[in-house]
Amino acid sequence: MQKVQITVFLAIILVFAIIIVVTQSSNAGTDKKNDPVSISEIPQELEFISPSPDQSQLNQQGQQQQQQPTIPPFNKAQLEEYKVASATAIIKTSKGDITLVLNGENAPYTTANFIKKAKDGFYNNLTFHRVEDWVIQGGDPKGTGSGGGSMPVEFNDKPFVRGSLGVASTGDGVNQNDSQFFITKQDSSHLNGAYTNFGMVTEGLDVVDQIAIGDKILSITISE
Repeated sequence: MQKVQITVFLAIILVFAIIIVVTQSSNAGTDKKNDPVSISEIPQELEFISPSPDQSQLNQQGQQQQQQPTIPPFNKAQLEEYKVASATAIIKTSKGDITLVLNGENAPYTTANFIKKAKDGFYNNLTFHRVEDWVIQGGDPKGTGSGGGSMPVEFNDKPFVRGSLGVASTGDGVNQNDSQFFITKQDSSHLNGAYTNFGMVTEGLDVVDQIAIGDKILSITISE
C-alpha cells in the first residue's frame, strides 16, 4: 500500500512538472513575438526589386520632359510691332563686337523675331555652340544645337557670302529654328535659296573669325 501511494505521489509530481515546462515554453514564445528583431537575425543579403533598364529609361525621360520649359508656338501677330525695313544689331561677345544690318524687307518676320528676342534679353549669356571653318552658330537656349522653337522660313534671293546672317533649319523647306542664327565666314552658295538670309556683317568680321565654341553672346542691342 505504501508503495502504491509513493508511485501515485511521484506521478502527480511528474504531471505538475510537465505542466510547468509547457507553460514556460508557451510564454517564452509569446514574449519573443513581442520583442524587436535582433540585428543578428537580419539576413546579410536582402533582395530588392529594381526597375528594368527600359523602365528606368522611361522614368528618366519623363523627368526630363517635365523639367524642360514649354516652347510657345509661333505667333505672327506678336511680331507685327517689331517689323522694320532695316535695323542695326550689335552682338556683344566675349571676343568683341559684331555689327550687322538686318534685312527686314526680304525677311520681315525672321527679322522681327530676332529683334524681339534681342530686346527681351533672350540671347544674353547664350553661347556659340557650333564653329567651323566656314560658319559660326549660336542662340540656342540649350547650348547644344537642339534647342529653340519653330517658325516659317522666309527664303529670298540674297546670296550667302562672307558675313551673311542666316537662320538654322532642318532643311525641310517649310520651317526654321526661331532662335538659332549663324554667320558665314566665307562664301556659301550652297545655302542660297535653302536658308533664310536676313542680314549682313558691316563691322567685326575679325571677331567672327576669332569666335570659338563656348564663347558667349553677352547681349544683342538693336537700333533702327
